[in-house]
Amino acid sequence: MRARGMGANVIVTEVDPLKALEARMDGFTVMPMEKAAPIGDIYVTVTGNTKVIRKEHFDVIRDGAIVSNSGHFDVEIDVRYLEENAVEKKEVRPMVKEYILNTKNGKKRIYVLAEGRLVNLAAAEGHPASVMDMSFANQALSAEYILKNHDKLDKDVYKVPDEIDKRVASLKLASMGIEIDVLTEEQVAYLSSWEHGT
Repeated sequence: MRARGMGANVIVTEVDPLKALEARMDGFTVMPMEKAAPIGDIYVTVTGNTKVIRKEHFDVIRDGAIVSNSGHFDVEIDVRYLEENAVEKKEVRPMVKEYILNTKNGKKRIYVLAEGRLVNLAAAEGHPASVMDMSFANQALSAEYILKNHDKLDKDVYKVPDEIDKRVASLKLASMGIEIDVLTEEQVAYLSSWEHGT
């Protein structure tokens, strides 16, 4: 959304049909990576999976493409393939490594940011405080919830309760001076009843 807001033509590649549909309904072009690879200029992986960009994509990717990962560890981009197959490689500036591959059409340059590691952490200043404050508040309130409810909880993994997410969101909005509407008693009764609006 941020890239599109700055004028980029954004393509989403996805394996989850719900997320693909959501992206399309949000106005993004959606296609498989094999179709997106030859037409992109900047690639950002955010999957949490391994080898999202690999040999068959590097084979068709444009000369001068920039590749980065903001998803998980350093496994989303197959940097090992580039390391083993590049005829030349050099750091062109801090956190930007150029790999030159031989192709049937000549040499191709691929630029990998932050060695394929999480670019927002390795090559930038990490998550901004305006985001981390919400994350830490969520964690603290979740820890408090566990402490207060431990005798009712089985040993399991639980989703953060909605009331905690809503409380953190409300606190953040208040800190930003943003006000939102509040439901009337009649609206609350209407939404919580199965007898109306069906």
